[in-house]
Amino acid sequence: MSLWERIKNKFQKNPIEKLTIRDLEGEKIRLKSKLDRVKKEIKSLDKKKKELFKEGIGADTLTKKMLAQEIKSIEMEMKLKYKTFLTYQKQFTFVNNLLIVKKYEKELKNIGMWNKIINIPPEMLEKKLSDIILDSKEFDSVVEGLNKVFEMRVDEIDEESDTAEKKLFEAWKQVESGNIDADEIVESLELENEDEDEDIFKEIRK
Repeated sequence: MSLWERIKNKFQKNPIEKLTIRDLEGEKIRLKSKLDRVKKEIKSLDKKKKELFKEGIGADTLTKKMLAQEIKSIEMEMKLKYKTFLTYQKQFTFVNNLLIVKKYEKELKNIGMWNKIINIPPEMLEKKLSDIILDSKEFDSVVEGLNKVFEMRVDEIDEESDTAEKKLFEAWKQVESGNIDADEIVESLELENEDEDEDIFKEIRK
């Protein structure tokens, strides 16, 4: 298992808490090396493609057809390598951002943001930390960047609150109209599972 896989698995099982700065720095160096290598390979293929194109200038039809096939093959290889590059780039950004977060762990705990970070589902945090760029030089800019990580989560919480509020108003309406006993509805509303809530409110609306 590669270091990246170990970091990813550890992160998913226990977000950030068990990761070390040393591991993250090592993985960052490894990914940077991979990015540089793939970048060189893409540039080399691009150069070869241009050379083949130049060979076709003034050539006969058969030669041009043969060169065209080679150029197409090179372009396909370049596209695959570019996809690999993008994957490494996302991994590099994720690891670099995790490294910055770990370095500011104490400060983030002091302002209450650390608890928010460790309570976000790992998959969501991984995606958000792969899509933003954190600046390790200024703590304020790190906080500003991390606030963007929570935007989607806050929206989801607001949406959940709106749904809960609608359910409450519907329940009140049912009780006020005499369709259901207040004690019964209170007992039903104690359930937190969304699927169970939906079944309960279907029963209430009968």
